Amino acid sequence: MHNNKKGLRALVSACATAGLLSVGSNLAAEPVKVGIMLPFSGVYAALGDAGRNGLKLALTQNAAQLHGRDIEYLELDTEARPERAPELASSLLDKDKADFIIGPVHSGVAMGMSKVLRNKDAIMIIPNAGAAAATGPLCAPNVFRTSFSSWQPSWPMGKVALDAGYKKVVTMSWNYGMGKESLEAFEESFTAGGGEIVKQILVPFPKTEFQPYITDIAATAPDAVFVFFAGGGAVKFVKDYNALGLSDKIPLLGAGFLTEGTLEAQGDAAEGILTTLHYADNLDNAANHKFRQDYASSFGKPADIYAVQGYDAGLLIAQALNTLGGDISNRTALIAAMQASTIDSPRGKFTFSKAHNPVQDIYLRKVVNGENQVLSIAAAALEDPARGCKL
Repeated sequence: MHNNKKGLRALVSACATAGLLSVGSNLAAEPVKVGIMLPFSGVYAALGDAGRNGLKLALTQNAAQLHGRDIEYLELDTEARPERAPELASSLLDKDKADFIIGPVHSGVAMGMSKVLRNKDAIMIIPNAGAAAATGPLCAPNVFRTSFSSWQPSWPMGKVALDAGYKKVVTMSWNYGMGKESLEAFEESFTAGGGEIVKQILVPFPKTEFQPYITDIAATAPDAVFVFFAGGGAVKFVKDYNALGLSDKIPLLGAGFLTEGTLEAQGDAAEGILTTLHYADNLDNAANHKFRQDYASSFGKPADIYAVQGYDAGLLIAQALNTLGGDISNRTALIAAMQASTIDSPRGKFTFSKAHNPVQDIYLRKVVNGENQVLSIAAAALEDPARGCKL
């Protein structure tokens, strides 16, 4: 990995030597086309809006790094519908000739986009979807991710559970790709350390009638429960778990999305839940303090993890343009500059793996007084294994 990055920096340097990094006046007059494929309607509309806001905030704040290039935004609403992804991605690629295509939120949409965009001229940057395949078997030189793989937030919790003395755990999620991949990641580290998964429960998506399953958990009496749920499902599960009296008896663990953006609705039922994730609102670093203040001032509402991930996509674009003096016409040099980037993110600094997934810290968090309080770094500079990627 180290040698690979040295090679990439050498490539960027070689391009500079060849005069490729000095943007000409004609090129400076052309805008950089940034296609945005996010959900602006439907169940994930708020997530899409936050990602778009973060992206634009980063590019506005870092305009000086663009070397005179304007940004032209081309926005398409995916409605979080995977079947729409190929058509929309083809439009941005072939008709609009976008330089960058940012999206999506939904992993199913990501798979549709990837089929159209991988190994093409446009650079695809995924600001949320965690499907392992995107930076695994379907990885490609022109595909980057600024969020996480499904493996990253869940794998560290296996060791956390073992360290807490839990030996027998029940796992539970919706029966769909992201959920199953998250349970597999937890199981990988937990069983490797001697833990036992005594039962796995998969609930049809998007069913939220959890009471029969929670009653089954109570009868099984494990040491702890690990789950993957997000959004409204996470709210319902946590409230049901508490209402049926398990909160004080069987510790509840989860990937961070269990308590991310859901705490207000979950109320006291969420107190004490442990989660692992690559961000927390109250991370104490200068980049996070400034970002959250600027975001609130610009958009009149607090930032969330989806805004952070969009913001980091913008930082990646700005940094690459700055490295290349504004000239992104050489796609090989552009990809090399992006892969060699270090992003000074509100989540903490991160780099990119060979598969173009973030190498980042994963934090252990506990819900205390209605907030996700960071207890420690559960896994430092965690790199996704990128199984199946040939880069």
